[in-house]
Amino acid sequence: MRIHLIRHGQTDWNREKRVQGHSESLLTPLGQEQARLLAPVLKPYDIRRVYCSSSQRTRQTAELLFAGEPVETSFHDELREIFLGPWEGHLQSDIRERYPESFEHFWQRPEAFRQEGAEHFEQTQARGLAMLKRILSQQAAEDVAIVSHGVLIKSVLCALEDRPLARLWEPPVMHNCAHSIVVADPEHGRMRIEQFAGTPWPAGSAATIEQQQ
Repeated sequence: MRIHLIRHGQTDWNREKRVQGHSESLLTPLGQEQARLLAPVLKPYDIRRVYCSSSQRTRQTAELLFAGEPVETSFHDELREIFLGPWEGHLQSDIRERYPESFEHFWQRPEAFRQEGAEHFEQTQARGLAMLKRILSQQAAEDVAIVSHGVLIKSVLCALEDRPLARLWEPPVMHNCAHSIVVADPEHGRMRIEQFAGTPWPAGSAATIEQQQ
């Protein structure tokens, strides 16, 4: 089976460079168009099951991606973006001034990021991997989609390729509506990355969920 991991389209807060996390923001017209353009790319895979973050921006994206398709969609708090507490709703430029050390860690040393009232990257990665394991236990052979967020998706993919969180921000960039694909063997819990944010990914040794926890 293939698991399609899709980041939401551009939001008004993306455009403003305002911190989102668990807070709500809406897709811009460009974000809506990004989802509509990705929809025909997904159609040949015959996806019938969608696991979506409960955030409004991912709900909007999923609705546009699978408009008119007979898909079963469920919404999950576990697939929400990294929770950033006191940062949420503020411009990145303001956060840089108010929390210079944490801001530097977030973008330059994610493994060291420790902001009071916020999640660590390790915590976001752990809940993403736990949800992936749950999906594998529920599905057989058909393709499924996960519509989620940049940090959560990229942290999960980093785990599957054994990339440390210190290298989280290395390319490929998890752009809006980035489409990644993981090929999975549910029977044995093994997975390999086939496509990373739209980029075909070199074949490597398959990973298991258990190896990453």
